Amino acid sequence: MDVIVLGLMLLSLTIWLVLLGFWGQFWQTDQQLEFTETQLESLPVVCAVVPARNEAELIPTSLRSLLLQDYPGSFNVFLVDDRSTDRTANFAEGVAHAVGKPQQLHIISGASLPPGWSGKLWAVEQGIKSASLLAPDYFLLTDADIEHDPGNLCRLVKKAVQEDLDLVSVMVRLRCESFWEKLLIPAFVFFFQKLYPFRWVNNPNNPTAAAAGGSILIRREALERIGGIQVIRQALIDDCALAKAVKKSGGTGSREQGAGEQGSRGRRINNQCPMPNAPCPMPSQGRIWLGLSSLTRSLRPYDSLATIWDMVARTAYTQLNYSPLILLGTLVGMPLIYLAPPVCVILGAVSSNSAIALTGILGWLLMTFAYYPTIRFYKCSVWFAFSLPAIAFLYTLMTLDSALRHWQGRGGAWKGRVYHSPDNL
Repeated sequence: MDVIVLGLMLLSLTIWLVLLGFWGQFWQTDQQLEFTETQLESLPVVCAVVPARNEAELIPTSLRSLLLQDYPGSFNVFLVDDRSTDRTANFAEGVAHAVGKPQQLHIISGASLPPGWSGKLWAVEQGIKSASLLAPDYFLLTDADIEHDPGNLCRLVKKAVQEDLDLVSVMVRLRCESFWEKLLIPAFVFFFQKLYPFRWVNNPNNPTAAAAGGSILIRREALERIGGIQVIRQALIDDCALAKAVKKSGGTGSREQGAGEQGSRGRRINNQCPMPNAPCPMPSQGRIWLGLSSLTRSLRPYDSLATIWDMVARTAYTQLNYSPLILLGTLVGMPLIYLAPPVCVILGAVSSNSAIALTGILGWLLMTFAYYPTIRFYKCSVWFAFSLPAIAFLYTLMTLDSALRHWQGRGGAWKGRVYHSPDNL
């Protein structure tokens, strides 16, 4: 029996060594949208699209932060009122007048949800259609519960233009005030980074793609190239689906000499070829970037275990592609990776087996070391870093509950709508 336990612990220890050393440095928090003093030669036109459904409580703060962005270029906000019943549109209009920028806000009354669309993406589609009349260079896709730092848009645009990126996204700082938020929210970010290591996402030669829906800046040309929002209209995890579509569209093309020199505003294409009539390389397409933000934040509160549980269970089984086999692997893998170390510490102490106890301690220390940067980023007590085994156990139960909800026809519930699976949208 001791041999089996020791073998399982050594396997868990090996997994952690691989995760720490060879999994895209996912545990680091160094991929952040930095401030730069560099000025742009030209200022792209940007339109923000904000889907809002019954967000009267949060829209005054979130919309105010958008309208007060310090971006010096042309910037308009298109808010799509997704058939709200709490006067969201009225509050939005009041905010625009209060900050003296009613001309920058365009309120769109959402049409009825057609078959084959998720509610949010249908609202985004309507906002993009209206915003396209202004011929923007970029769309800022954001949520109604996000409070943007005044310089957020400027930093996003600079990053996109200076590095010729089709999509730039930041995972905003989630609210982390209550006990349950401090216990579980940093882990949500940690697990997301493990699924989608940001360094892999930001590497154009790596197929890993992800984005964070609270703050996505996407080039209009890139959105048109992939076929628009309608290509992901059934996606429940729409941010990552969008990033995947953009990154897959990448590659290099060619253009003939004599074509127009100006791409989108703010991006100059050099058409001078070494030989007459020779094809000139286009800038690389499909490049994306994802990082963390400590300044732009989510206003959505998760004061209880139940609210966080519902948030995770809503899409956890979707993340597993509705696969029972992947679910089984998750239910086996999570305990092996996260629960085996503390269990082995206890078993080793009880049986006076120092080898089992020491390997358990080492595994526990490795996962604590990996989790600590995220805990520090969220300014939580270091003791929460040692709680990762218990946290992982709760997330495993949430994932199982997500599958049960799906099988019972209750999966994907959000804002009064239930999405069973992409085929049933």
